[in-house]
Amino acid sequence: MSKLLAVGTVAFDAIETPFGKTDKILGGSGTFVGLAASQFGVKTGVVSVVGGDFPESYLKMMNAKGINTDGIEVIKEGKTFFWSGKYHNDMNSRDTLITELNVLENFEPVVPTEFKDADIVMLGNLHPLTQASVLDQMTEKPKLVVLDTMNFWMDIALADLHTVLKRVDVITINDEEARQLSGEYSLVNAAKKIHGMGPKYVVIKKGEHGALLFNEGNMFYAPALPLAEVFDPTGAGDTFAGGFCGYLAKTENISFENMKNAIIYGSNLASFCVEKFGTERMQNLTAAEVKTRLQAFKELTQFDIEIS
Repeated sequence: MSKLLAVGTVAFDAIETPFGKTDKILGGSGTFVGLAASQFGVKTGVVSVVGGDFPESYLKMMNAKGINTDGIEVIKEGKTFFWSGKYHNDMNSRDTLITELNVLENFEPVVPTEFKDADIVMLGNLHPLTQASVLDQMTEKPKLVVLDTMNFWMDIALADLHTVLKRVDVITINDEEARQLSGEYSLVNAAKKIHGMGPKYVVIKKGEHGALLFNEGNMFYAPALPLAEVFDPTGAGDTFAGGFCGYLAKTENISFENMKNAIIYGSNLASFCVEKFGTERMQNLTAAEVKTRLQAFKELTQFDIEIS
């Protein structure tokens, strides 16, 4: 069975949207990636750090879903990373209210021996030097390295980001970040520029407008499933990445054609994530629900047309 190593935050979030607000709930990129990948039954390990305030019940929940948490360091005297944000009415933009790095400030990831030969590595949204340190610990070159980043790292650590990008096969970023990284407004031209920085595949996430996959002149677009209600977009991008990586790990096929399927599977899981606050929906998601919605995706995108 393929192994998937996910490196990212395991955190507390406090979220306010037009549909309500929460106190501290489970969040973090590593958490969402792990929960999404768990849908595929692949051997998944999460590397992160939490404080002594992090409930053991959350770790047990992850273990119960087949997620290996040996790589999650617990610093008893420290506090877990905390983020608080408020979403605007359109749910596409948000204001960060509080960011407390806490134990994440001095985080030095340690990859468990069992996952140093992982087939697929998902480098969650962290400092580029932290992402690079994970690759340095691998005893075998992964078949696929996927990296997520954001404009914050482009602002403060661009040189380090360029260095780690040379070691990456796939980058997943949103449209705004793609434009900033490339200096190009056209997403087609942006993908070409980013491809020249190292990644063979460029995935550009467009939120409620779907996702684009680029590879050496080839292009694929997957829409997002229109939903009646979106409660909380937090973690949707990480869920997408976890679904993308989980599907590729399960099928053991990293061709462009199979990545098209992975994009659909990732988009499908992300559509569930936004239906409840935090990780609630992903924790309770069933295989039957996933299959039913995949059929809806198929019907949304499949058509016959005569080209004369």
